[in-house]
Amino acid sequence: MDDRPDHRPSVDLLESTHPFPGTYTIKAIGEAGDDFERRVVDAVTEHLPAASDVEHSVRATRGGRHLAVTLHVTVQNAEQVRAIYAALHAVDGLTLLL
Repeated sequence: MDDRPDHRPSVDLLESTHPFPGTYTIKAIGEAGDDFERRVVDAVTEHLPAASDVEHSVRATRGGRHLAVTLHVTVQNAEQVRAIYAALHAVDGLTLLL
């Protein structure tokens, strides 16, 4: 059993603040290198019917040590968003998820 706290937004919160189905925006910030961008996008697309259901952009920090990957994901429901958050939390090198 995993004893880590669940930092994902609750279904109630998601359903009260976002229309479903629709586009949901997530920002994943992590260490540059080791293909962080690809690993983030792959983690999200595992929970989507098609890779085209996610658009993303990337920005490096001034020193280049970190990347911010902004994801615009077409989702069907709050549980899908929670599954995506769980997958992203497992990405090595992730430092912040917004």
